Amino acid sequence: MRAGSAAQSRRQTMSVLFVTGTGTEIGKTVTTAAIAAAALARGRSVAVLKPAQTGVTAHETGDAAEVERLAGPVTGVELARYPDPLAPATAALRAGLPPVRPEDIAEAAAKLAASHDLVLVEGAGGLLVRFDADGHTLADAARLAQAPVLVVAPAGLGTLNATALTALALRSYGLDSPGVVIGSWPAEPDLAARCNLTDLPDAAGAPLVGLVPEGSGGLSPHAFRAAAPDWLASALGGSGGFRIPS
Repeated sequence: MRAGSAAQSRRQTMSVLFVTGTGTEIGKTVTTAAIAAAALARGRSVAVLKPAQTGVTAHETGDAAEVERLAGPVTGVELARYPDPLAPATAALRAGLPPVRPEDIAEAAAKLAASHDLVLVEGAGGLLVRFDADGHTLADAARLAQAPVLVVAPAGLGTLNATALTALALRSYGLDSPGVVIGSWPAEPDLAARCNLTDLPDAAGAPLVGLVPEGSGGLSPHAFRAAAPDWLASALGGSGGFRIPS
């Protein structure tokens, strides 16, 4: 293949995927790491963009670094870091630091996409958490980037409403979604969790495309990388081993 044709083929395989959650502490970072690990296993180059890292001091490990620890050699980028564990707009104001704008996020994602096969943009909290005083959100950044948004949701009671609201917001912004990932699937799911396997796609208007086992972030990097492709559907680069439990 000629150099020009190779470059054109590479551009056609590049993609940017935003990752949001229906709330906090639901497995968004571990899900991002699983997608990165699956892509790396396929020989793809991966960048992870964290627009605003909150609740972490200058010398602590952020989410992008945690993805790299679990998944392997990714390019990790933070646009801003704020010490208070708050919404980015509030954390930036309290720290006396500039906020991150949607334009900053979209521009950074585009630059990373020029040299990587896959760019994963991990948001902070949920889709409509504010990044600046003007009320801009991750949804605004995804719209500027013209990128789809993956939704990470918890397994149990209450997730249907939160997922449906997130899906409604995505539609209002004109954003596409490849589906929903359950970010922490329990080893012994209760009745609500089992029923949600069927009900979540209806709530989201999109398929269930991943189940990340509870506690996966505590695995060794070797074990995590070996198992991650089986947690994901082919739409997210999974190995084909993904099955929804009956």
